[in-house]
Amino acid sequence: MKKFVVILKEKKRGGLTKDLLYRHVEHLRRLNQKGKLFLCGPFQDDGKAMQILVCQALDEAISLVESDPFVKEGYYAAYEVNELIEANEENNWLIEIPQTLKNLTN
Repeated sequence: MKKFVVILKEKKRGGLTKDLLYRHVEHLRRLNQKGKLFLCGPFQDDGKAMQILVCQALDEAISLVESDPFVKEGYYAAYEVNELIEANEENNWLIEIPQTLKNLTN
């Protein structure tokens, strides 16, 4: 499984209702129960939010984002989705992967 970082942006100020909030939270609960939600939350600046989704492919991640009531109803007018290449001890912090090697200057 791959991890996809979702940034929800262009927040519609004054557009949050209790109903919309509860439907969004229910959406997150369903994702969590299915093992699709790794992490989520708003940024401190209150203009954007992030979700990290666990999916097979980019199209699945996009489908999950577009089914979120916050996105469907325009509370966040835009989003971006990027696949995360997770760096950790097991993969030596990505030191020897092609993407890292091609970016080395010496």
